Amino acid sequence: MTGANDERENTLNQLLTEMDGFTPNTGVIILAATNRADVLDRALLRAGRFDRQIHIELPNLNERKGIFEVHVRGLKIGPDVDLDFFAKQTPGFSGADIANVCNEAALIAARTAKKQIEKVDFLAAIDRIVGGLEKRGSIISPQEKRVIAYHESGHAAVSWLLQHASPLVKVTIVPRGKSLGAAWYLPEERHLTTTEQLFDELTATLGGRAAEEVVFGKISTGALSDLEKVTKQAYSMVVYYGLNKKIGNISYYDSSGQQDYAFTKPYSEKTAQDIDKEIHELIESAYIKAKQILTENIDKLTELAQLLLEKEVIFAEDLERIFGKREFPDQETEHLKTN
Repeated sequence: MTGANDERENTLNQLLTEMDGFTPNTGVIILAATNRADVLDRALLRAGRFDRQIHIELPNLNERKGIFEVHVRGLKIGPDVDLDFFAKQTPGFSGADIANVCNEAALIAARTAKKQIEKVDFLAAIDRIVGGLEKRGSIISPQEKRVIAYHESGHAAVSWLLQHASPLVKVTIVPRGKSLGAAWYLPEERHLTTTEQLFDELTATLGGRAAEEVVFGKISTGALSDLEKVTKQAYSMVVYYGLNKKIGNISYYDSSGQQDYAFTKPYSEKTAQDIDKEIHELIESAYIKAKQILTENIDKLTELAQLLLEKEVIFAEDLERIFGKREFPDQETEHLKTN
């Protein structure tokens, strides 16, 4: 590679020369950090350069609780603030995200002239960081609001009735960020995921569009982010994880990242057609299952959507009252109890 990369190549060569060295320098330690280890030059990772490589994962449940305890030390929090609960509500958050949550909660409490930070302030802070700013001033027609309510209720209902879908925390039809409505879930923290778990997640994600078709007989553009998510997930199942019978136990994943810059695919045109077909069939089967679940529970779906239109925000307790207690164990709660 030439041209614009010359300066970068020269800098890399100089760095490698300084690290190898031709003089016996001692007492020099070089530390470096990156969140894009996949694009580092391989020469930097050879033996004798950086002798220790430490991969830092996002914090787990107990680690998030410890990070919360660090960041609330200088804050005056109310008696209803349960750090175990907030650690559960923030899967996938980094230490910086948790620090941002605590800071945002303090700002929210200060705006309402509270003397201490309460549970609702932390919940509002998490919503603000995950979903963006609330837009209660947005002008939405009654029909659009009804469609949004059924869409979000479809997500909530399907996830509640599927064993491997993430349990619901709350649903809202208040516009926030770029979305017109949102549903918050509590995903189970796991290192291995089965085909059944991924398929149930696909089905729950398609529950919104399925609800629109079941109730109104037509679909809208509101499912764009849902479709993007299921397409990427289905592609990963077929192409990366080897979870498709026709494609077989093959993975076209490139951990080095070099494939991103290649002009050709690592599979033939015939395989590409098979992959497209299998992804399409996988998503369609999940969509059919979502429609079947909602059709069988249409009365409860309608009750949930009406409640959402009335309250604008509903919680897991409301779903439990309408659909009954979730029959499947909450793995995250069980994990918390054992720790």
